[in-house]
Amino acid sequence: MNPDTPLQLLGGLTAREFMRDYWQKKPLLVRQAFPDFESPIDADELAGLALEEEVESRLILEHGERPWEMRRGPFEEDAFSQLPARDWTLLVQAVDQFVPEVGELLEHFRFLPSWRIDDVMISFAAPGGSVGPHFDNYDVFLLQGQGKRNWKIGQVCDSDSPLLEHSDLRILAEFEQSDEWTLEPGDMLYLPPRLAHYGIAEDDCMTYSVGFRAPSAAEVLTHFTDFLSQFLPDEERYTDADAKPVSDPHQIQHDALDRLKSLLTEHMADERLLLTWFGQFMTEPRYPELVSGEALSEEELIDSLEQGALLIRNPSARLAWSEVDDNLLLFASGQSRLLPGDLRELLKLICAADALHAENLGEWLGNETGLTLLCELVKQGSLGFANE
Repeated sequence: MNPDTPLQLLGGLTAREFMRDYWQKKPLLVRQAFPDFESPIDADELAGLALEEEVESRLILEHGERPWEMRRGPFEEDAFSQLPARDWTLLVQAVDQFVPEVGELLEHFRFLPSWRIDDVMISFAAPGGSVGPHFDNYDVFLLQGQGKRNWKIGQVCDSDSPLLEHSDLRILAEFEQSDEWTLEPGDMLYLPPRLAHYGIAEDDCMTYSVGFRAPSAAEVLTHFTDFLSQFLPDEERYTDADAKPVSDPHQIQHDALDRLKSLLTEHMADERLLLTWFGQFMTEPRYPELVSGEALSEEELIDSLEQGALLIRNPSARLAWSEVDDNLLLFASGQSRLLPGDLRELLKLICAADALHAENLGEWLGNETGLTLLCELVKQGSLGFANE
């Protein structure tokens, strides 16, 4: 994608202009970002997904058994017939992983790293339906899919912003409105992290939320140090061979902290291990149980492809790649594999292609390392045959 090409999605801005002026800085309203948009899924189909065990869903009733009551799915078939006429919202996570046409919408956002995109959540709201004034710690694009929703924009928030006492929802106790817009099908609103917003359905409406992965500093430190500890031998410990006699044996001297910081820095600054952890962490699937495959031989793979079979990415899988020295790292659904640099074009193809087949794989089917990699990805479940 050319970063200097004006995009309808961004209201005529180029990707470069959007990233420079809006991304993680300020909101952007785009009328008809998706002209004449028709939702690829209707309310009944969304409700049907909420009945499935493997699908994450929630119902929020503003006036339920208690204020802002939240119910977690999966739901029974009669759950929706018992709802009031207004003031409720159904939210279904990761619809892009279950409805291919919803997943295709993400192609419009390829000016952003694919490994940053989390999922497409879809909400259906009866008139007056809302999840209350709140803020997210990540970027979000809000695409109106059906009906009308009124969005109010408020203050920039943080962990000290007062919240209502609620065990399930993070609803702001105070909301300082600054802007207000009503979105119709095809309109889209981009919101940067921590900006308070409050959406209220004006009629039966459906909203698509494209959310992004943004690990907290606490997550990074916790998960990376856990990962790092796997590579450190037990005998590597705090040492003070250069220590001098102390005048007070109860005092922790600052030179002890210097030695401790040196020990930490030596390992925390290992860029290869940091990259390996980060790639694995950012490609971990939301639903790991949906990423599984079966072993097949290289001969079986070639034979299937030559007979016209298509290899496609598992909708629940995540793929990314990077460089390390003269080699490459492929990240696939939370795992990584070090590969030679001459497989660069194959990795780009695996990550980007809608489907892999005998024609676009071509000479790679004669590359032993590349062929082994394809078999491993099928066995792992990140790739699978389209007719399965």
